[in-house]
Amino acid sequence: MKKNFFFIFLLISAGLFWTACEKEGNYPGGTVNPYLPILDLRSVYKGKDLTLSPDNMFGSTKITGVVVSDHSGRNLPAGLLILQDKRRLNQLRGISVDLGPEAANYVTGDSVIVDVQGGRLTRENGYLEIKNVGPEDVTKVSSGNAIPINRVGSSFIQADPDKYESTLVAIVKGTLDPQPAPGDVLSGDKVVNDGFGDIILHTEPTANFASKDHLPVNANYFGVVLPVKGSDGKLVVQHRIREAEDMVVLSSEVQRTPVIISGFLADPEGSDGNNEYVQLLATTDIDFSVTPFSVVVCNNAGASNPTGFPSLGWATGSLAKSGAARTYKFNLTAGKVSKGSFFYVGGSNKLINGSGSPSIASSNWIRSFDYSNVNGDGFGLKTSNLMANSGNAWGIAVFEGTSLTVDSMPEDVIFVHSGGSLYTAAPVEMGYRIGNTDFYDAIDPISLKPQPYYRSGTNTLCLTYTTPADQGFFYKLGGVYNTRLNKWVLARTQSIVDLDKKSEISAIEGEGATSLK
Repeated sequence: MKKNFFFIFLLISAGLFWTACEKEGNYPGGTVNPYLPILDLRSVYKGKDLTLSPDNMFGSTKITGVVVSDHSGRNLPAGLLILQDKRRLNQLRGISVDLGPEAANYVTGDSVIVDVQGGRLTRENGYLEIKNVGPEDVTKVSSGNAIPINRVGSSFIQADPDKYESTLVAIVKGTLDPQPAPGDVLSGDKVVNDGFGDIILHTEPTANFASKDHLPVNANYFGVVLPVKGSDGKLVVQHRIREAEDMVVLSSEVQRTPVIISGFLADPEGSDGNNEYVQLLATTDIDFSVTPFSVVVCNNAGASNPTGFPSLGWATGSLAKSGAARTYKFNLTAGKVSKGSFFYVGGSNKLINGSGSPSIASSNWIRSFDYSNVNGDGFGLKTSNLMANSGNAWGIAVFEGTSLTVDSMPEDVIFVHSGGSLYTAAPVEMGYRIGNTDFYDAIDPISLKPQPYYRSGTNTLCLTYTTPADQGFFYKLGGVYNTRLNKWVLARTQSIVDLDKKSEISAIEGEGATSLK
């Protein structure tokens, strides 16, 4: 009887609950947001034209965003009002609205509301756009709104063009490939490499800046990403600057890097002393007796001396007569290396993975000695642990020449980890100087402010320590350096080769190693 009463009670309660729902609605007191985020708007397109309505816009009828188009330079498809927002999940997305001639009345930074109810969502031109929207459907809310710079590597755009389509993107440190010849103009399709990959920079022949010559070697390009149909019907991703000022010249001179860091063994199996080494790659033929170089390793462990920030940078060396050196130098003053060849600097044991492993003495060792018992060339106390295995940051730098000062700027440099007394801005700025590489910029390419040291400004990239210790991990820094453009066209990435006592030289010079193009 008690069970029957309980079930009757549940039925009555359920009836009252549903009756209340019918009277009040599913969301009592709630209203649907009239503005559909652009991220959601793009998601309703399934490959076929769609007439927009509250039914397929989740109850909404409008979109809102900040305009990124500007037709004053005449380089964007005529009639397109291009806007972006990040109202949904803080994810930036853009959309193009075919507004006709009235689109030219809006400029970058205008905040607008667009009533898109009845509009047609289509991709007939390659990019997703809304047609059948009139000037009366657009309301400008404000002008001059700041748009945060969105720096995106070209490989990310190519991998997911829908994510960046119709948004304002900065292609940073872009190099034209092939490099411009005297008399070349901007008009047409130019391949731009930004160290991540390639993208097409498109300039209409009718653009105000189409005839611009004296093209830069290195520049930032601020523009709108638009995929268009190629001659074969496939979509081609284009990056279009809107006006001449969208191209910010960084350099008009080619800067060559003769020697690049391609890998290193910091922690061989067994004793580190006299068994650590750095692998380097020559991007040109070098006779070190004619053009000497130097390689410096910095160690910022708590036991290194001197302590505190490195007042002399890479030339700090050691102040005490014993203990770990803050920086340790190898001079490269003899021997030769040909373009595209690996060579080595490090301990005189010349073993691939410490005691008991195969010798790699037949490889090109430009400088090696027993650093466990011999001081560095010019500075640095003898040490049993040249490169740290954990703890604070340490780094490798390559310099042209052997006479280093606090102001010497490396040709190439790499750091592992970020901790320790590395950089300070006050009272006097000091630290380890960096060069212009795939990882670092002596001048911030966006703000154009000087940032000459590791950990200053945007110079914060670093490799990570590998664990556990004493495993014979070789850091292979796979990347692609283009000797024709004299730049990294594919930035280095850290991959780990777990060497054993039978490993051969092919393990560190083979597949996945740094290469030239």
